[in-house]
Amino acid sequence: MTEQYSPGGKQKERFFLFSLAGIQFTHILDFMIMMPLGPEFIRELNINTHEFGLLLSSYTFAAAIAGVFATYFVDRFERRVLLLSLYACFIIATLVCGLAPDYHSLFIARAFAGAFGGILGSLVQTIVADSIPFERRGKALGIVMSAFSVSTVAGVPLSLFLANHIPSLGWRAPFIFIALLSSVILYLGYRNIPRIVGHLGHTHEGSRLSQIWHVFAAHQHLRAFIFMALIMLTGFSVIPYIALYLTSNVGIDNAYIPLIYLSGGIATLMTSRLVGHMADRYGKVMVFKVLAIASLIPLLVTTNLMPVPLWVVLINSTAFFILISGRMIPAMAMVSQMVDAKNRGTFMSLVGSVQMLASGLASVIAGMVVTIGVDGKMEHYNLVGYGAVACGLLTFWLVGYIHTDKPVTSSTS
Repeated sequence: MTEQYSPGGKQKERFFLFSLAGIQFTHILDFMIMMPLGPEFIRELNINTHEFGLLLSSYTFAAAIAGVFATYFVDRFERRVLLLSLYACFIIATLVCGLAPDYHSLFIARAFAGAFGGILGSLVQTIVADSIPFERRGKALGIVMSAFSVSTVAGVPLSLFLANHIPSLGWRAPFIFIALLSSVILYLGYRNIPRIVGHLGHTHEGSRLSQIWHVFAAHQHLRAFIFMALIMLTGFSVIPYIALYLTSNVGIDNAYIPLIYLSGGIATLMTSRLVGHMADRYGKVMVFKVLAIASLIPLLVTTNLMPVPLWVVLINSTAFFILISGRMIPAMAMVSQMVDAKNRGTFMSLVGSVQMLASGLASVIAGMVVTIGVDGKMEHYNLVGYGAVACGLLTFWLVGYIHTDKPVTSSTS
């Protein structure tokens, strides 16, 4: 059965979860900031939508590769030391992004940031699963995953503000800001995240490669990987191009883009813990199915939107952010329970790699589908939306085949 490590009483657990949420916040923000700044990157770096998609995917593909590499060592080290060490490397890589002189050097720097950030994401989720019982894990993940909401509530608008109001730095300012903020969170993590060693007391048989293969090849795990890939394809084929579509096709002034992210972020911040509570109370599968179907409505509207008043855009985009991000809370609660503690780091690293690979493919494929017409408007975004809906429907069908109340025991046990 799964081993749980308790970080302490309620207050200690709260600081523990908020420290993990801070780490999630900064590395998600490091990825998210690229999306609303899309028009500025295209203009300042003189690139097209396809090259912008490649810039986004350099982060995600590097994260996917790093996640596979992490399977060799993530369950062999104490969780706290590994988390804080990787986070320090992430801070350095993000600072280098802010100092990059051109597109190609930024591309390489983004890959390094993605490599460290991708491992961080799966490691944080592993630590939550190691520490919080399944019955309360939905609420705990709701707190940690509210980092996505906070990154849009405060981080994205603030980063856009920095990019627009510090002319000497421009698009570099957000990366420098993230590096400075991350340094503070690194100290908070050092103070509040305890040592977690329960996974180190197990004997593993066979070579490390064979252990990884058994974790990867279990039928239940393969279903989980496909499930998570489809979730990422549903959202990240659409999300990277929202700001560009709204400014070029819907007629929204670029100055209102921060307001759109701010509204969606505040709403998801308020609803993420509610979603986690509902998942614990009514069942992870049921809550996921409801959110998965409901999310298709604003997704279709987003990719087919014509020129409309700002308030219509705000209502739709807010619903989009609530439902698209809300799906991840019950999904991760289910997936994290599918493996024993001794192999959880390996499994979650593979899950993280699948997520990053899928999101990278989504942005690249979408970048190849959408084009900029002679009138400056984005074309074929609706086709991207239809593909995303198909992926969303597949997650609704597949979720019933991946849920388990007991972890799958690898043959290496």
